[in-house]
Amino acid sequence: MIDPIMRDAESKMSKSVDHFATELQTIRTGRANPALIDRIMVPYYGTPTPLNQLAQINAPEPRLLVVQVYDKSQIGAVEKALRTSEQGLNPASDGQVIRVPIPPLTEERRREYVKLVKQKAEEARVAIRNVRRDEIHRIDQLQKNGEVAEDESKRASVRLQKITESQIEKVDGLATRKEHEVMEV
Repeated sequence: MIDPIMRDAESKMSKSVDHFATELQTIRTGRANPALIDRIMVPYYGTPTPLNQLAQINAPEPRLLVVQVYDKSQIGAVEKALRTSEQGLNPASDGQVIRVPIPPLTEERRREYVKLVKQKAEEARVAIRNVRRDEIHRIDQLQKNGEVAEDESKRASVRLQKITESQIEKVDGLATRKEHEVMEV
């Protein structure tokens, strides 16, 4: 009765950690990374579409991204979307590919990105704690219904807390690594 709840909780918490890791990829560091711009929305025939579905994005150099748009008629729209994004980029097109130089970050901008990393880490921790709360509620319901003994319920709560702590440690580790990447000059 308790084991499926534990597996379910661990699965949900792992998904929160995975989502956090994906979110971190979109936060800019000093190096060019295709994940930096792959979620920028481009109006494609009236429909907002992520850039990674419209183009191939490469990082041939540490400070340069190259965007090869599949539909050449959309190069202007992609270039405009890159220019108006919050990333502060200045793309240049030659009609075939779009080159996006990645400017170095200022100290102030680096600190803003570190704050953003901390904010996203806290959101991930809250999501993990919410899973714990929901699963403890399920265990309590089972106990009230007489399907689980009280001591088994308490043991399950302790196991759930250990799972929660291990997932939060993963989030903290990812956040620390990203902070160091962002502050690296």
